[in-house]
Amino acid sequence: MQLEERFLVLAPTGRDAALTIKLLARAGLSGLVCRDLGELLQHFETEGGAALMIAEEVFGMGLGRLPEVLAAQSPWSDIPVMIFTGTAAGMGRRPSTEQLLSSLGNVTLLDRPLRPVTMLSAARTAMRARRRQYEARAELFAQQRAVRERDQFLAMLGHELRNPLSAITMALNLDSDSRRSKYRDIVRRQVGHLTRLVDDLLDVSRVTSGKIVLRRDNVELGELTRRCVAALAPTLTVAAPTVLSHVPQGRHGVWVSGDAVRLEQVITNLINNAIKYTAAGGTIEVQASHEGGQAVVSVRDTGVGLAPEMIDRVFDLFTQVEGSLDRAKGGMGIGLTLVRSLVVLHGGSVEASSAGLGKGSSFTVRLPSVPAPAIFDEHITRERAADGVRKDQSGPVPRLQQDVLIVEDNEDSRELLATILTKRGHHVFTAEDGPSGVAEAIARRPRVLLVDIGLPGLDGYGVARKVREALGSSVYMVAITGYGQPEDRRRATDAGFDLHLTKPVDVSVIDRLLARGDLLQRTAPAS
Repeated sequence: MQLEERFLVLAPTGRDAALTIKLLARAGLSGLVCRDLGELLQHFETEGGAALMIAEEVFGMGLGRLPEVLAAQSPWSDIPVMIFTGTAAGMGRRPSTEQLLSSLGNVTLLDRPLRPVTMLSAARTAMRARRRQYEARAELFAQQRAVRERDQFLAMLGHELRNPLSAITMALNLDSDSRRSKYRDIVRRQVGHLTRLVDDLLDVSRVTSGKIVLRRDNVELGELTRRCVAALAPTLTVAAPTVLSHVPQGRHGVWVSGDAVRLEQVITNLINNAIKYTAAGGTIEVQASHEGGQAVVSVRDTGVGLAPEMIDRVFDLFTQVEGSLDRAKGGMGIGLTLVRSLVVLHGGSVEASSAGLGKGSSFTVRLPSVPAPAIFDEHITRERAADGVRKDQSGPVPRLQQDVLIVEDNEDSRELLATILTKRGHHVFTAEDGPSGVAEAIARRPRVLLVDIGLPGLDGYGVARKVREALGSSVYMVAITGYGQPEDRRRATDAGFDLHLTKPVDVSVIDRLLARGDLLQRTAPAS
C-alpha cells in the first residue's frame, strides 16, 4: 500500500522538486519526482495515490493524455490532482479554471505564493480521500469475490442435490406395486417440485450476474401458454385450484421475438405462484392477448391476494408473501425475481396488482410484439404435432437390445439405472470412476455410454475424449450430470459427447434414446 499512497510530483527537477518532497516527508507522506508528464502517467495505476503538479510544467507541455488517462480510471478510482498555479512565463496560455476542472475532474487549484501549512493541509485531505477510495475498492472486490463464491457454491449445490433426486426418480420407476401408486405419485410430484427449485436457484444466480444469453426466435405466446397449462395439469392434486387458459384462436396469434425456453419458464413460474396461493375451489386464468401494440400474458387468481405494501416488493429476491413461520406454501422467494429478470432481458415489463388480502392477484407480462411470420400455419401444425408426440410419450417404446456402459460414482444411481435398463432387456456394464470407465469402454465397445461428469480419477470430459479417440463414432456418448448450465453443455459437446442430460433424468428419455435404430448402424474404427 506504500506505493499507492505516494504523491507523484511533476515539478522542475531543481529546488521546487526537492522542497516539495521535503515538505511531504514532514507530514509523513512520500513523493516521487517525475521528469515529465509521460513518466507521471506511467505511474498512475500502480504507484499513484495523488498527483501534485506545477502549472508551468503542465501548461508548458500541454495536457497531453492526462484527461484521457484520468477519464479511464476504474469505477472506484478518482485520483486527486493538485495544481500549483502562478504567474510565470507561459501562464498566458493557461486555460480557464472551468476548462481545467471539466477536463481533469478531481482537481484542486492552489495559487502561489503558498504557505507550507496550506499545502500540507491540502495534501493530507487529498490522501484521506484516496484512502477512502481504496477502502471502497476493497469492498467492491470483496463483493465480487462473494458473488463468484456464491455462483460456485450454487453450481455445486445444484449438482449435489440432483444426484439424490436422480436416484429417487429411478427408484420410482422400479416400484411397480399398484397399491403404492398414490404414494409414488406424491413422491414424483415432490421430486419435480424440488427439481424446479434447484433450476430456479441456479438460474436466478446466472441472471443477476449477467450470464444468461437469450436464444431468440419468433415465439407464439398462445401456443406456449397452452403448453404450460397442459404440462402443469398432471402435477395438480384434487386440492388444487382450477387452471384455465384463454388464448386467441385467430389466424395471426400473439407473436414475440424471444427465447421460447425462458418465456416458458416465465409463464410456468407465474402459474406455479398462483397455484401456491390459491386454495381448492379457486380459479386461475391464464390469458395471452394483444394490447396497445404489445404482447400480453396475464395470470389472474382468486387466491390470498397482496397487501398494498407487498405489491412493490413481491418481485424482490427471497421475498415471501407471508412473513410468518408458516411455510406450508413452500418456495424460496426466487421464482418471481427470476420472472422479472427474464422479462426485462426480453425488453418487457411485469407488474403485480391486487384489490387486497383475500381478493386475489394478477400478474401481467408485457413484451414487444412482432408481426406473425408468413409460415404461421405451418408453425401451428408443427407445434400441434409436437404436442401429440409429447402426449404420446407415456405409450410403449419399441425395444432394441443395446450394449450399455454406465460410468457413475454414485452407487445408488449407478445400480438403480443398471437394474432398470437390464429389466428392459439391455446388456449393461458399469464402472465407478473415470479410469475404469475408459478401460471398460475400450474392452466392451458398447453402443451407448452413459457418463457422469464429476467422476474420481478422471472426470467425464476426460473419459469422453479418451473413448472417442479409441472408438471413434462407434459409441454414442451421453453426459448424465448434475451440471446443467449452457457452458456445461458446450463443454460436453467439445469433449465429444453426443447428448447432454441434466439429472434427474426421466428414464423414458433413455428408453427412447436406446430405441433408436441408427445407434445399431454405427461402426467401430478399423483395428
